Amino acid sequence: MQILRTPDERFVNLRDWPYEPHYTDVRHGSDVLRIAHIDAGPRDAKNVVLCMHGEPSWSYLYRKMIPVLVSAGHRVIAPDLVGFGRSDKPAVVSDYTYERHVQWMTDWLLANDLRRLTLVCQDWGGLIGLRLLAAHPERFDRLVVANTFLPVGDRPPSEAFMAWRKYSQETPNFNVGRIVEGGCARKPLAPEVVAAYDAPFPDDSFKAGARVFPTLVPISLDDPSSKANLAAWKVLERFEKPTLTAFSDSDAVTKGGDRGFQQRVPGTNGQSHVTIANGGHFLQEDAGEELAGVVNEFILRNA
Repeated sequence: MQILRTPDERFVNLRDWPYEPHYTDVRHGSDVLRIAHIDAGPRDAKNVVLCMHGEPSWSYLYRKMIPVLVSAGHRVIAPDLVGFGRSDKPAVVSDYTYERHVQWMTDWLLANDLRRLTLVCQDWGGLIGLRLLAAHPERFDRLVVANTFLPVGDRPPSEAFMAWRKYSQETPNFNVGRIVEGGCARKPLAPEVVAAYDAPFPDDSFKAGARVFPTLVPISLDDPSSKANLAAWKVLERFEKPTLTAFSDSDAVTKGGDRGFQQRVPGTNGQSHVTIANGGHFLQEDAGEELAGVVNEFILRNA
């Protein structure tokens, strides 16, 4: 496996990003991949908020939320998925599969022995994070689901998703920063913020993971990950720990997905679910402080 590593200087002096990375090595066959995460707040905090990003962003997406969560006394951990941020990036598209992503992040979770977790997940952070929760529910105390889903391929995907999938495979210029901006409702983004989303990708050779992700979403029951996601749903349908949906009102890809979680996950019963107004797909970028406040209140109500 050819593995690329973004030079450290690409991450120097990023706007509102003072955090030093922590690294964990995970093994894939004879290859070793380095996964990065940031760790903010008191190490002995009662609550650990695990913030998982999606595509094509990285942990920088949570920069508006981290200070608000830490100010409430929580420890915040935000990893970069393999292929993103400061984490290593296999260079060949075929090196990426849904199941490999789940295994890589499972190895990372267990290597760091993370417990007492409140999972906050969006986009692929949910497709992977919900699988982690389903495999190790004892490590999770709460769940916040935001603009994400756990598809099994039993229903047609939305037109918006299929348009994004087609674009990701056909566009000659996969402009990560502008893609994130396009998924926001409150724009334009400041040029230095767009540059921060571009930082992990010095050139197109680093973008194999970012490009392939849309093709890994199960859209039929024949998908290699369909059975695994069906099994994860069986766990979620028995998950009685506090679960909150916090979707935005302007995301064409995941709009309405909050109702599915509310209908199927018993932990959602009696919770004060929210809809973030004037929020696009990347609601952490559009309304990060507001979403962090929602998470803080949720944890406090379910202490």
